[in-house]
Amino acid sequence: MTTPESAPSTQRDKDAVRRYVEHLGLTLSQIGMQRMPARVFAALMTTDAGRLTSAELADQLSVSPAAISGAVRYLEQIGLVAKEREPGSRRDHYRLFDDLWYATFMKRDRMITMWRDAADEGVSALGEDTPAGERVAEMRDFLSFMIKELNDMYAKWHEMRAAKGK
Repeated sequence: MTTPESAPSTQRDKDAVRRYVEHLGLTLSQIGMQRMPARVFAALMTTDAGRLTSAELADQLSVSPAAISGAVRYLEQIGLVAKEREPGSRRDHYRLFDDLWYATFMKRDRMITMWRDAADEGVSALGEDTPAGERVAEMRDFLSFMIKELNDMYAKWHEMRAAKGK
């Protein structure tokens, strides 16, 4: 009988996975995420369970528990991971959210809405017919466009997932 660990579809080259975790972490840090949170996020993304303890993360990434603590705190704050504890256990587990990408972009959508509303207030204060007012109005209009397009995109995403049976 084949166990999950020995099933052909789950066999992985551990060195290749380790290199990929570092590559993904580096990519995320190049686009603006802090380095250690990027590595922790990459480690969580590449584990089948989608969750690891601090000790497991520290071991996998060859870093101190303190480095993991700061990284997961940051990832929790920006809404990419959640901390949970099994009943009766003293160890915290860090897990990725279900429908992670949708949830993350919904949070960004709220920020874009706040930005658009602030721009709208600026247009009122500056006057739409002034050069500064025109610039701020264009920002407001672009952000309004983005919000509409994002909402359409979210709907299409859910349709696509439903078609896949997810």
